[in-house]
Amino acid sequence: MKKLNVPGIKEVLRTDLPVNQSTHPGKPTPDLGDKLRRLRKKRGLTVTEAARQAHISAGFLSAIELFRANPSVATIYRLAAAYATTVLELYDLPAQSNRVIRPRNRKSLETKSGVRMELLSTGTKMLESMLIRVPPGTGSDGAYMHQGEDFLYMLEGTLEVWLDEVECHLLEQGDSFWFESNRGHRWFNPTNKQAAVLWVNTPPTF
Repeated sequence: MKKLNVPGIKEVLRTDLPVNQSTHPGKPTPDLGDKLRRLRKKRGLTVTEAARQAHISAGFLSAIELFRANPSVATIYRLAAAYATTVLELYDLPAQSNRVIRPRNRKSLETKSGVRMELLSTGTKMLESMLIRVPPGTGSDGAYMHQGEDFLYMLEGTLEVWLDEVECHLLEQGDSFWFESNRGHRWFNPTNKQAAVLWVNTPPTF
């Protein structure tokens, strides 16, 4: 009835998962709704057309644009693809890129489940590098795909990665992993501890 995807079902069923007091539901990222609305209008798409391309409901997209809802990682990437742009367009990027980015200066996006995507580089032409923090029991909330290749290095915790719903890889601290980005991929933290992943895409995701 709620049209939950597989990760969503797992999240609902995981009622025995201990609560981590250091995590919290994601708050709408400032200006994210405005940016998505501008990108949609730039492409000349109605809310209904954009929602159909991103495989979400028009009501949900409208709520995102009005700051009443925060999208998941999968939704963010699908919307970027629908708008023929990259996820980088959703960050408040500086006018001039720097080779060195201090932790205090990182730009970030936070999803509805509390997944935090911190941008580690700006001005790059052939890669998109992020530090992704995944709270317990959360993940991408759906599959998505794009062009290029993905590389992951597990800094801490555990992450379950699915490719095309046929391959499942359980990654733990110290593991590295790569895959072709045009394969449908989704991921989930099945533990009661936060996971942190160095995630690099090439070329920039769209």
